[in-house]
Amino acid sequence: MSTPAGGKESQPGEILMQHATGFMVSAALNSVTKLGIPELLKSGAKPASQLAREAGANEDALYRILRALAGIGVFNEVSPRTFALTPVGELLCAGVPGSLREMILWWNDRLHYETYVEMEHALRTGETVIEKTHGDACFDYLAKHEEVSGHFNAAMTDFSTVTVPATLDAYDFGWLNGGTLVDIAGGHGYLLTEVLKKYPQIRGKLFDLEHVLAGAGSQIEKAGVKSRCETVSGDFFKSVPAADAYVMKHIIHDWNDEKALTILKNIHRASSAKARILVVDAVLVPGNEPGIAKWLDVEMLMLPGGRERTREEFAKLFAQAGFKLTRVVPTKSPVSVVEGEKVS
Repeated sequence: MSTPAGGKESQPGEILMQHATGFMVSAALNSVTKLGIPELLKSGAKPASQLAREAGANEDALYRILRALAGIGVFNEVSPRTFALTPVGELLCAGVPGSLREMILWWNDRLHYETYVEMEHALRTGETVIEKTHGDACFDYLAKHEEVSGHFNAAMTDFSTVTVPATLDAYDFGWLNGGTLVDIAGGHGYLLTEVLKKYPQIRGKLFDLEHVLAGAGSQIEKAGVKSRCETVSGDFFKSVPAADAYVMKHIIHDWNDEKALTILKNIHRASSAKARILVVDAVLVPGNEPGIAKWLDVEMLMLPGGRERTREEFAKLFAQAGFKLTRVVPTKSPVSVVEGEKVS
């Protein structure tokens, strides 16, 4: 059994109730973040009455929500009705190292609540749920709803500020000296430009849809790598540019095996001999070990229709596309670098 801060061992019923009320935690995190409560506490502890005035909230309601969140370590009630941020709560603030503010706002928005309530549909059919609840496939829905898409893009940017530095710390791109790296569906090029900054001997191609690449210029200019970074528009289900290496961050996990295999085969067709592929995704650990990857996998089931994969599942997928999995490099973030080499 788990043991809370007070020292009393939780009973099975208490544990189950904590899990069953998780939607309340999600709603509370979303609400206090939108109200800006974490930002108001960056300068130090404040009483609930002051927080309510500054945030335009009801004092009693706010106090009760903060009290509940303090019970799980997000805030600290330092004296009666006065709260401070904990290290966990600090990550709800914008601009702090490792901030998860935008990810919290994305995961706990109305789209998710309305989709996840229909999880039984996924369990019975194996299908994604967003089509049932909102009438469109995930990325089609995002394309039609600017506000929701904005939350999604901001969340991915926040997540990248965690995963990209961790990836560059863990994986050495030096073997590509003099070669060309393509960032498949690389967005505005944050990952690629960081690689090019660190490795001046590498050239890069940022590959994505034309309307996405329209916003990449400032990132490339800011990074100072314009002379070595080319943008190429296209559809990875049809073809990709020629290169010596390909990196895909949070791309393969968006798709089922059939569609992921199409992307990998297109890379195989375009790539040079002994080219490498680098998939930056979570890697599932079998068994009972907890991990965010298992919940990311549920997100893939419910929304885009992809999946997180084990090392063995990546190896099988690579082999079907003509690549051999050579190693999995863990990082100090939820993702690993899954490396494969062209063999046929």
